[in-house]
Amino acid sequence: MKKVHLIVGARPNFMKMAPLYKEFKKYPDEFEVKLIHTGQHYDERMSKFFFNDLQMPVPDEYLEVGSGTHGKQTARIIERYEEVLLADKPNLVIVAGDVNSTVACALDAVKLHIPVAHLEAGLRSFAKTMPEEVNRIMTDVISDYLLTPSPDADENLIKEGKPKDKIYFVGNIMIDSLVQYKHKAKESKILDEINVAPQDYALITLHRPSNVDSEAGLLTILNAFEEISKDVKLVFPIHPRTTKQIELFGLKEKVKNMKNLYLIPPAGYYDFLNLQMNAKFILTDSGGIQEESTYFGVPCLTLRPNTERPITIWEGTNQLVKLETSDIIRAAKKIIAGDLKKGKIPKYWDGHTAERIVQIFRS
Repeated sequence: MKKVHLIVGARPNFMKMAPLYKEFKKYPDEFEVKLIHTGQHYDERMSKFFFNDLQMPVPDEYLEVGSGTHGKQTARIIERYEEVLLADKPNLVIVAGDVNSTVACALDAVKLHIPVAHLEAGLRSFAKTMPEEVNRIMTDVISDYLLTPSPDADENLIKEGKPKDKIYFVGNIMIDSLVQYKHKAKESKILDEINVAPQDYALITLHRPSNVDSEAGLLTILNAFEEISKDVKLVFPIHPRTTKQIELFGLKEKVKNMKNLYLIPPAGYYDFLNLQMNAKFILTDSGGIQEESTYFGVPCLTLRPNTERPITIWEGTNQLVKLETSDIIRAAKKIIAGDLKKGKIPKYWDGHTAERIVQIFRS
């Protein structure tokens, strides 16, 4: 019997670990699986939405680290998770993505000689100014199993000198959740609730510090939204961090005066998938939404100078947009005029990634 810890901490982790948890549970004679929630995500309302929608159990351990600076938060996770490891002694720890919980829990496990698997290994933005990039690189260096979502991730790892026998191209596990729950997402009444029609709006997500923590940067993006909203409705499930920054910079009135801007609270998983699949296009700075929009075939404008998911550009519907008001407006107006980027679904983005992963550890 192998004892496995699955680590979740921030909202994107939930969609990655839910299908993996369910797949391991199909083999009760082989695996004892525990869900460890670090509590890194500071908005419990958003976290609970996703736990309920993804039908995940109450975590076996909840570390309650809360928000804070990168150093303080990472230190709290290391301190608290080490106690869990010493008491429980798992045979394997699986971490996902690029948040502070990822690198902190991986570091704990490796120092106690417990094997670590990194789900979504090998993704690179090649911008170490992003804390997520540092977390990705460090986690890949110390992990024993590198589970990649796309061929470019394999290439990155090989170029960095990682042994090929550590690398496993398994596919995109976020798509597993999407495939499993898209029928429930189609039943969502969110469009009726906010009074918009399919293809009659653009969907916005905005939360990265590089975009919202600077008044000039946030104003650049809001000025673009102001102009775009003259041609199409904008639906904006606003992140708590973004709300806080808009108020801090005195931009609340500016946002309020955009008549075609629909500010709504953070949406649950089903509601948000419904908003994505029915949008005319998406404006985002999120990593996962670049992938989900590619699966749905919805045009996506990523408001970042780089992406760790270039396959969404090469094969999908995503494109990077320079952080200039005029560039954002120009890219949006092209889509509104019908100039759409066509894409395809990349290999192994098929809903069976969790199955491939569990078979690796069964053998």
